[in-house]
Amino acid sequence: MRRRTVAPSARTIPAPPAPACPTLSRRRRLLCAGLYGLSLAGLPFEIARAQIALPSEGHGGAPMQRNEPVTFRADSVSYDSKAGIVTWTGHVEIWQNDHAIRADRVTYDRNSGVAAASGHVAIVEPDGQVLFSDYAELTQGMRQAVMTDMRGIMAMNGKMAANGARRTDGKVNDLSRVVYTACKVCAEHPEHPPFWQIRAYDATDDLEHKRIEYRDVYLDMFGLPVGYLPFFSTPDPSVKRQSGFLLGDISPHDKYLGTYVTVPYFWAIDRESDVTFVPLLSTNTGPQLTAQYRHNFNSGVLRVTGAVAYDTNKTGAYTATNGNQVAAVDDKGVQGYMFAKAQFDWNQYWRYGADVNLASSANYMRDYRITGYGADVLSSDAYIEGFGTGAYSRIDGTAFQGLNAGVINQSELPFVLPRYQYYFTGTPDALGGRFSLGTSDFNIYRANGTSDQRGQLSLNWDRPFHDRWGQIFVFTAHLDSSAYKATKLDLLPNYAGVNAASTAQALPTAALKMNWPFLKSMRNSSVILEPIVQLIAAPNYGNSRNRNIPNEDSLDYEFTDSTLFNINRHEGVDRLDGGLRANYGLHANWTFGSRQVDALVGESLQEHIDRNQLPDTGLQTHASDIVARLRFTPVRYLDFTVRDRFDHNTGRTNFADGLFSAGVPLFSVTGGYIYNRHSFYYYYNNNIYTSAPPQAYLIPTNEGTIGLSSTWKQWHVAGYTRRDLSNNRFVAIGTDASYTNDCFIFDVAFNRRYTTINGDSGDTSILFTLTFKTLGTFPVNG
Repeated sequence: MRRRTVAPSARTIPAPPAPACPTLSRRRRLLCAGLYGLSLAGLPFEIARAQIALPSEGHGGAPMQRNEPVTFRADSVSYDSKAGIVTWTGHVEIWQNDHAIRADRVTYDRNSGVAAASGHVAIVEPDGQVLFSDYAELTQGMRQAVMTDMRGIMAMNGKMAANGARRTDGKVNDLSRVVYTACKVCAEHPEHPPFWQIRAYDATDDLEHKRIEYRDVYLDMFGLPVGYLPFFSTPDPSVKRQSGFLLGDISPHDKYLGTYVTVPYFWAIDRESDVTFVPLLSTNTGPQLTAQYRHNFNSGVLRVTGAVAYDTNKTGAYTATNGNQVAAVDDKGVQGYMFAKAQFDWNQYWRYGADVNLASSANYMRDYRITGYGADVLSSDAYIEGFGTGAYSRIDGTAFQGLNAGVINQSELPFVLPRYQYYFTGTPDALGGRFSLGTSDFNIYRANGTSDQRGQLSLNWDRPFHDRWGQIFVFTAHLDSSAYKATKLDLLPNYAGVNAASTAQALPTAALKMNWPFLKSMRNSSVILEPIVQLIAAPNYGNSRNRNIPNEDSLDYEFTDSTLFNINRHEGVDRLDGGLRANYGLHANWTFGSRQVDALVGESLQEHIDRNQLPDTGLQTHASDIVARLRFTPVRYLDFTVRDRFDHNTGRTNFADGLFSAGVPLFSVTGGYIYNRHSFYYYYNNNIYTSAPPQAYLIPTNEGTIGLSSTWKQWHVAGYTRRDLSNNRFVAIGTDASYTNDCFIFDVAFNRRYTTINGDSGDTSILFTLTFKTLGTFPVNG
C-alpha cells in the first residue's frame, strides 16, 4: 500500500518558547547550592506522588500489542523484493495501536524484522511522551528498540536526554549517561545548563509501572554539582499518585524536639483512597507515628489525620497571663491526637458531616508542633443541613476542648447538644412586602456554669417604597420571641441573682427607615449626599440581667457603624433592644475615576436605657456615642478604612479600628489597628457585679500590625510585626523571602511568637523549603 498524502514531519513542529537565560551571579549560585547541599546526606531517595485521585481519572494508553495492524504514511515507498527490504522516505509516519514513529527515512528488513529509522526520529507514546533520536532500530512492532543520542519530552514540561537507550519488551527503557530537568532551556544559548538538572550514570524508565530509577546521581544547579545520591527513584512526571516514600522533614534544632527527622511513606490503596504514614524520630523526646487517611466517595469526602507518640517532656508550674497560678502537670507518656472531617451529600437538598478535633493535651501539641496549638480551644461538631429555595435548615451538636489551661477551665466549656436552626425568606407578596422567619433552638450543658435550653422564633416583614422626591423608605414589622429553662444561672457566664429559672420573652418592633440620596454628576466624577433616618418603636424591655434570661449568643457586643441601623444591635437574640429610639446618620460618597471617598457618621437617640449594658459600649446614655466610618481610595494603589466610636460629650475615643494598604507590587505596606477601652473577655469570666473586675479587664485592647512586602521579577520578600501597645511589647514578628521560577521554588520563613501559652513564654522557628518541579519539596526546619 502506498499513500502520497504528505504529513508534517517532526522537524516542522515549532519548539515551545524558551525563557531568557539565567543571569544569577556566582555568589547567588553558590549560596543556593550550599543550602540545598544541607538537605542531602548521600542517602538513597525514593519519592512517591501523594495527590488524591478522582474517580473519573484514567490510566493512560493501552499496552503495546505485538499483533496489532501497522499503518504507514510517507512521501514515497520503494521495495527491494530480492533483499526483502521496504524503504519509506519523506515525512514518514508509522503507527501501531496508540504508538507512532516519525522519521525522514525508515528501512524495514522483512527477513530480520528490524526497522531502522533515521533523520529527525520521533517516537510518540500513548501517554503523550515523545522520544527524539537521530537513529533508532525497532523490532517486534516497536516493543524492542535501540536509540542513539536520545532526547525525550515528558509530562509537566519534563525533559530527558541520554547518550543511548534500549527498550525491552515494550515495558522498560534502559538509559545511559542520563540528564533530566523540568526547567525551560534557553533558546538563545542552548549550551547553557538549565537552572537545575539530575545527572546519572544510568537510569531505568519502567513504562509499565511509570517509575524512573536513577543510579549514581548528581544534582546540578546552574551547572554546578550540589548534591550526590547513590540511588534516586521518582514517579514518571505523568503520574499523579503512586505508593512509595515521600520527601521528609529534617530539623537540626527544635525547642522541644531537638534534632528530628521524618520519613513519610505514601500508600495509594486504590483510585479513591490513600494513607500516608509519617514516623518522627527526635533527640529530645519520644517517637511519633502519624497517619493521614483520605477517601473520595461519589457522594462526599473523608479525611482523618491522627498520631500516637511517647512524650517525655514535663510541664512545671507557672503563672498565667491573667494572674492565675497553674500547678505542674505530669502529662508525659503516651499521647496522641485525631483530626477528622467528613461531608456527604444525602440528595440534592441535604448533606451531613462531622468535624472532630481531639488531642490528649495542649502540651503534647506544643511539643510536636501539632497544627492548632496556640488557640484557646479545639471544637468538634456533627451536623445535618438542607438547602431549599429561600430556605436553610441545620441541626448540629458541638463540643469544645480547652487548650490554654491558664485561662480556660474545661469544666466551664459548653456542650451544645443539640442546636437547630431554620431560616426562610419568601417572595414578594401582593402588598409588595417580603416575609421571612428564623428559629435558633438549643440545649447547652456546662459542668461548672449555666446550663439552659432555648426555643426561639423571629418573624419579619419588610415593605420598601419610595415617593416622587426620591426618598426611599422601608417599613419593617418584626417580632422576637423565646422561652428558656436554665440552671446554675449564678455561675459563668451570666452571674445572675438566682440559681435556676424558667423565663420567656417576646418583643414586637416596628421600624421605618428613610434614605434620601442627592446625586450630583460632574465630568468624570459624581457626588452622593444621603441623609438616613430611622424610627424604631418597641416596648421598654427593662434590665435583661435582672429578668434572669440566660445569655449565650449575645456575649460579644460591639456598637459601631455596621450595627447603627439594625433592629437589634446585639449579635444574637438573648439580649434585645427595646424602647423608642431614633437613629440618624449622613452618608457621603465622592467618586472620581478609580478614586473614591466614602464616609458615614451617625448617632442613636434612645428613650429607654438597658442598665445591663456593658461599660463603654456607647449605649449607656439617651444619646449614644457617635459612630463614624471613612474609606478613602485616593489612587489605585492606596486604600484605607477607619472606624471610630467616641463620646458625644467629651470626644473621648472608646473604640477604633483601621485597615490600610498602599504600594505597588515592587513595594507595598499593609497595616491594621484596633482599640477598645476594656478587655471584655474577662467580663464574662468574672463576676464584676459583686467584686471589682480583674486588672486585665481594665487594660485597654490596643494593638497594631504592620506588614511590608516587595515583589520583583521572581523574588518576593515580606515581613510583619504585631505589637501590644497597652503593654508595650511585641506579640509576634515574622519574615519570608522566596525565589520562584518555572521549575524551582526556594522559600525561607522566620517567625517569632512572644505570647505566653501554658507557661511557654514564646517560640522561634525558621523553615527552609526547596521545591523542585516534578520531584518534590525538601523542607528543613530550624
